[in-house]
Amino acid sequence: MTQWLYRWQDAPEGKWGLSVGAEGSTTELEGWKHTGIKAADTTADQELTLPKGKEERFIVPIHGAFSVVVDGERHQLRGRPSAFAGPTDVIYVGIDHEVTIISEGDGRVAVASAPATVAYPTKVTKAEDVPVELRGNGPTSREIHNFGTVGQAEADKVIVCEVITPGGNWSSYPPHKHDEITDTENALEEIYYYEVRSTEGAPADTDPFAVQRVSTADQNRPIEICDEVRSGDCIFIPYGWHGPSMAAPGYDLYYLNVMAGPGAREWNVTVDPHDAWVNDSLTGQPIDPRLPLH
Repeated sequence: MTQWLYRWQDAPEGKWGLSVGAEGSTTELEGWKHTGIKAADTTADQELTLPKGKEERFIVPIHGAFSVVVDGERHQLRGRPSAFAGPTDVIYVGIDHEVTIISEGDGRVAVASAPATVAYPTKVTKAEDVPVELRGNGPTSREIHNFGTVGQAEADKVIVCEVITPGGNWSSYPPHKHDEITDTENALEEIYYYEVRSTEGAPADTDPFAVQRVSTADQNRPIEICDEVRSGDCIFIPYGWHGPSMAAPGYDLYYLNVMAGPGAREWNVTVDPHDAWVNDSLTGQPIDPRLPLH
C-alpha cells in the first residue's frame, strides 16, 4: 500500500465514500495543495452539500442522474447508465457558491475540485456538446471526453477530463510528467479516479481490474507505484512519470483526470525520453475499432 493510493471507502467523509485533498476534507495528503476529489454512492432524493468556499468544482455523474442547486437555482444533469456509456452532462461551479447535489435514483457522483481565486460563472455542459477525442494508435487507442480541458471550459485552475480505454489497451502512454515549471512543462498535481468493468460475454463472477504505473523522474523525489486498481479507487500523482494505465484484457477502464497547479492553467508535459520512440513506432496503425465504446 502506498500513501498515494486510496481504495474505495479508505477515505470516507460523511456520505462521501471518498474525500481526499478537497477543501475541508478530513483526509489530507501531506504536501498536497492544488486538487481534490469526492465521490459518493447515492439513492433517490439523497442530498449532498458542498459548502461555500474558495474552491472551483466540476460535478460529474459517474452513473445515474442528478439535480444540482447552486444558490437556489436548480440545474439538471441527465446522467448516464454507466461511466462507459459515453459523455454525460456536467456542471462547473466557481468559487463562493454553496452547492446541493440531489440524486434522482441510484447513482454515483464525483466532484473534481481545486482551490481558486478568480470567479468564473456556473455552466452546464450537455453530453452532446462534450468534445470526444480518439487518441493514440493501435494498442494505445483510447477515448477522451474533454469537457473540462484548457480551451473547452473556462476555469481558474482546474483541468478535468475522462479517459476510456478498451480492454487490452494502454493509455497515458508513453509515460509523461508535469511536475515543474519550465519553458515546455507546467507543474500540475493529478488525480486518477477509476471505474473498471468486464467486457461483453464475461461470466458473472469476474473481478474487474486495471494496473497503474507511476515512476521516479527525480531521484530527490522518489515515487514507485505499480498496482491493481478497481472501481472507486484513486491514485494521487504529486510528481514523477505516470503511465501506462493498463486495461487488462477482458476489462474496460475508465478514469476521471483532475489536474491543477500553482502556475497558469496549462497542460504542458514532458514525455519520458526512454519511451518516446513508441509513438513513432505506432504511426499508421488504425485506432481501435471498438472506439468509441458507447
